[in-house]
Amino acid sequence: MLTSSAVSLTSVVIPLEGPYHDRGRLPRARPWTGMTKLAEKYLERYFGDDEHPYRTLELEVGRRLRPEHALLDAGCGRGAPVLLKYRGKARRLIGVDLVEFDAPVDGVELLNNDLGRIAIEDAAVDIVMCRSVMEHIENPDAVYREIYRILKPGGLFIFLTANLWDYAALIATVVPNRLHPWIVAKTEGRQEKDVFPVQYRTNTRGAVQKWASAAGFETVSFRYLGQYPGYFMFNGFLFLLATAYEKLLRRFETLGFLRGWIYVTLRKPQS
Repeated sequence: MLTSSAVSLTSVVIPLEGPYHDRGRLPRARPWTGMTKLAEKYLERYFGDDEHPYRTLELEVGRRLRPEHALLDAGCGRGAPVLLKYRGKARRLIGVDLVEFDAPVDGVELLNNDLGRIAIEDAAVDIVMCRSVMEHIENPDAVYREIYRILKPGGLFIFLTANLWDYAALIATVVPNRLHPWIVAKTEGRQEKDVFPVQYRTNTRGAVQKWASAAGFETVSFRYLGQYPGYFMFNGFLFLLATAYEKLLRRFETLGFLRGWIYVTLRKPQS
């Protein structure tokens, strides 16, 4: 059961440090050296004031988090970079992943565990956050039930994952997983070792409702989010075409289910 937070074919990562991270806007500097000047121009023009879905997730976790809370990042990555942003803001920080960690991280408990079997006691965590991981899960039932187990009554499971009905995900389902690392390296400039097989077993509204309900969760919110067309940064014309598509989806609410991300907040009932 793959649980790494590293990117898949449908997960586009942008820098979350420096001025951009503070403002929640897109960076003026190029996020990837393979990006063309024309695509950079369109990125700033059409998406310059956008809040990236990653930032949306971080802000929501920050609003919910209290100093007495325990926060767990499910699929935290090699150095738990997102979890580190909450250091000093929670009583306990826990990172879980199957990849080998770069090194011990001060103030963070790192667990090399599968998300279906986390070495934590029952009802120990207040918030579980999960970013670009659920698309890799092979056994959603086990993962939802395990997260339910470790959450305290009233605890939240907040996750952001690829939407199966997004064009990038649909393409990824027909392209063999063995080719994904090469494609991501060429289109996004990301290292092949940080690209993992996709499963898409909990990446529609119906699938989320099915697995969440079976585990016992209540749905607090379910939203579709979009972003700039990251996989076309290498070509200005294709970037512009994909931009027009994204703007169309934003204009018509009935087309929202085609946007790139699913953003979900679930709650473990109080009783």
